[in-house]
Amino acid sequence: MAEALVTEHELPVRHACRAVGLSRTAWYRQPAPASERDAEVIAALTEIVEKRRRWGFWKCFDRLRLDGRGWNHKRVHRVYRGLGLNLPRRTKRRVPQRLRQPLGAPARLNEVWALDFMHDSTYGGRRFRTLNVIDEGNREALAIEVGSSIPAARVVRVLEQLVEIHGYPKALRLDNGPEFTAEVFQDWCRARGVETRFIQPGKPDQNAYIERFNRTYRAEVLDAHLFETADEGAAITEEWLIDYNQHRPHDSLGRVPPTRFLPRSTTPESSRGVCP
Repeated sequence: MAEALVTEHELPVRHACRAVGLSRTAWYRQPAPASERDAEVIAALTEIVEKRRRWGFWKCFDRLRLDGRGWNHKRVHRVYRGLGLNLPRRTKRRVPQRLRQPLGAPARLNEVWALDFMHDSTYGGRRFRTLNVIDEGNREALAIEVGSSIPAARVVRVLEQLVEIHGYPKALRLDNGPEFTAEVFQDWCRARGVETRFIQPGKPDQNAYIERFNRTYRAEVLDAHLFETADEGAAITEEWLIDYNQHRPHDSLGRVPPTRFLPRSTTPESSRGVCP
């Protein structure tokens, strides 16, 4: 207000400050930005939270007092809220150390199945997921499960259905997603003697066969169609799977389809045997 009187009405600073009840000291000495005034408080709070992410405000304030910081709790809380520390803080999920998984080409079927998830959405914006399963022996797509939610229990059901048709695999190649590290999935693998080969975090090249399959599925189905519903996407995917496995030439398989490169036996027990 005082600035407007000075610039627009050309009043002297003394008269303008008197009109709005502002001291001339405040006019000539502009307050420092809040970030500069509270820099010390910001640094102290940041240091505490970086080491102790689960502490709330009063834990942090008590620690500051024990460290000899005499700031008023109202000031500390204002800075605490300004930094967004009062909001829920997510901690990074700790992934166990994984051994490097060499990527070979199995000479037989049911040696290694590779699993991975993909995401897409319908025309109306409803998101859905797909669980893709291939056999690394002949790159055959065994299943693509489509749904709005595919938790670990549903992953197990999909594998049980595949086992009834093809028999048990010796190993599964996986990333570190929560569905694959869930107890229900791990229990299923242990009970059936199926080895789990987790790739190292951030190393999708260790699961390159299914990553390459995902790119093809993305280009020829997900990006090529507009789905009204997830069920429509599942129906189109089922038709595409038949074409992919039986008719589409595969460059790395000598330009023949997967089922022609390495045909699958009609009896699942002959590939691996029943579960002990």
